[in-house]
Amino acid sequence: MASPTTTTPRGAVPPRPEPTHPCARCGAPVPLDVGLCERCNPLGLKDSASSQVHGTAFVAVALAIVILAVAGRLALAGVGPFPVTLTALVAEGDGLAITLAVTNDGAAAGRTTCRVYDPADRGGGRSSFVLSPEIGPGETVTFAKRVTEFGATPRDLAVECTGP
Repeated sequence: MASPTTTTPRGAVPPRPEPTHPCARCGAPVPLDVGLCERCNPLGLKDSASSQVHGTAFVAVALAIVILAVAGRLALAGVGPFPVTLTALVAEGDGLAITLAVTNDGAAAGRTTCRVYDPADRGGGRSSFVLSPEIGPGETVTFAKRVTEFGATPRDLAVECTGP
């Protein structure tokens, strides 16, 4: 007697394998609703909720921002204010050569950005920004810069310097 044979009916589709993703630790394939494979989680402990993961990330980012803010504050403490005097203004090529005397009234060395503008424009006109060299605490530094925003005709200009 011949052994019975099994046949697959025509047109039948073999079952599809369950979709998987890699285990979070070792990369072994695991079902979509599971985070760790049996080898990495032998006790079958429940995975972390997505709200726990997102909350932890949010706390880490907030803590990093606070640490950077405190570090920045400590790095800039004691710098400025920076009183400034426009000591000279002469035509130079297609612009003006300005000479500024800037004092650091603070207790730490620092640089400042000075805004040169036409006071007749009432703050709405052209401006030029000039970066000072490093100024020690209590020191006054005089330096010259060339600006082209106001043309080559000398005129009254105002300057204000702000801290870092």
